[in-house]
Amino acid sequence: MSRKVLIVTGDGGDGYEALYAYHRFQEARWEPVVAAPLRKPLHLVFFDDEPGWETYVERAGPRLDTDVVIAAVAAHEFAALLFPGGRAPEYLRNDPDVLELVRDFAAQGKCIFAIGHGIQVLAAVGLIEGRTVTCHPNVRIEVERGGGTFSSEPAVRDGNLVTAQSWRAHPEFYRAIFAALG
Repeated sequence: MSRKVLIVTGDGGDGYEALYAYHRFQEARWEPVVAAPLRKPLHLVFFDDEPGWETYVERAGPRLDTDVVIAAVAAHEFAALLFPGGRAPEYLRNDPDVLELVRDFAAQGKCIFAIGHGIQVLAAVGLIEGRTVTCHPNVRIEVERGGGTFSSEPAVRDGNLVTAQSWRAHPEFYRAIFAALG
């Protein structure tokens, strides 16, 4: 089995979630590969709560180099697929190459992971219908309209699908991820 994990994100992706994923997989001796619509340094952002705000705030974060263009990725080369959250999933869910890639991973029975707003891509493909998942509460409606059952747990595993609400759930999320990867 391949020990490669594909991390799909783009400009506006959550910096905590993307960088933690990259380093956590390296730490566990998996090979993370970053894919995006274009091969370039990605502009990541940080999202956090701030007193007095009714929603989260966004601040500029680090850059992350893209290893491969999404259109050049073959699902059979990877053990799993991960979508960090942030704003990137908002436009990635409209990219036909991304949607086809998710369908390929699902058809091959591969592990698929999403955190925060990453669920938006899985909902766009119809992957959450009949599944129990979690996500950032602000996109819960997409889960429900996509036929999924929203859980308020920090992280949820439903077969080979693992989801989490935000970077605050990293401990629970990665325990479930590594259990799914076996």
